[in-house]
Amino acid sequence: MNAASPALVADDHKKSDLAAEIQTMRVDLAAAYRLIHRLGLDDSIYTHISARLPGGGHRFLINPYGMRFEEVTPQNLVTVDIDGRVIEDPMGLGINPAGFTIHSAIHAARHDAVCVLHTHTVAGVAVSCQEEGLLPLNQWSMQFTGRLAYHAYEGIALDLDERQRLVADLGDKPVMVLRNHGLLTCGRTVGEAFRLMHNMERSCRAQLAIQAAGAPVTRPSAAVATKTAGQYAAGYDRVVLQGAPDNEWAAFKRMLARTDPDFFAEG
Repeated sequence: MNAASPALVADDHKKSDLAAEIQTMRVDLAAAYRLIHRLGLDDSIYTHISARLPGGGHRFLINPYGMRFEEVTPQNLVTVDIDGRVIEDPMGLGINPAGFTIHSAIHAARHDAVCVLHTHTVAGVAVSCQEEGLLPLNQWSMQFTGRLAYHAYEGIALDLDERQRLVADLGDKPVMVLRNHGLLTCGRTVGEAFRLMHNMERSCRAQLAIQAAGAPVTRPSAAVATKTAGQYAAGYDRVVLQGAPDNEWAAFKRMLARTDPDFFAEG
């Protein structure tokens, strides 16, 4: 029997590595859905988290329409192309077209946006309705100084022509407040998108609590807010660009393993 050529062996290794990357992406994305539910940040069957599949080809994973976030598994995620055409749909439920209108626009324009996460939480919607938006009042919110975009509400996101305006408003920012609507984060990994959203949510909740208290507020200087944002950004970069472990994302997944032990068996 002739031994396989080095080229064939290398090709097999590449295919095996890609399959492992895709499975990791599926597990991470489904974990993000479960964690968003676990933390009370979901909105019935609405809102979305999408992720770009590795390997090129502009394929993406998103939740099947009609399922709650705690029902999402690595296996039932829907694969779509950049235009929202379904490639693989294990449950036969399709996707929410309004959701992928937003997500496809960002994925197409921002190659660094591997994962796009969108929520409609009470705190996020409340801050999105405030004229000043998110205020740099505390350490959580100061991290978004100079890193936060805003997009005006245009109705339910069904019009494809809104995509150009949304992308223009987002620019190169990792976080966006969708006015009168909710919050959105773009991550270079699923873990980064999740961590950004977790911090945005806490920032919004803290702002509402501060405003409700009615006491005089001490505001950090613009220089301190900018410095804090740079420190947080460097921390995100250490994980994504320098290969440091994402300890926070790993800790959240351990929490999921404890509270939802069947999830990783399903993955």
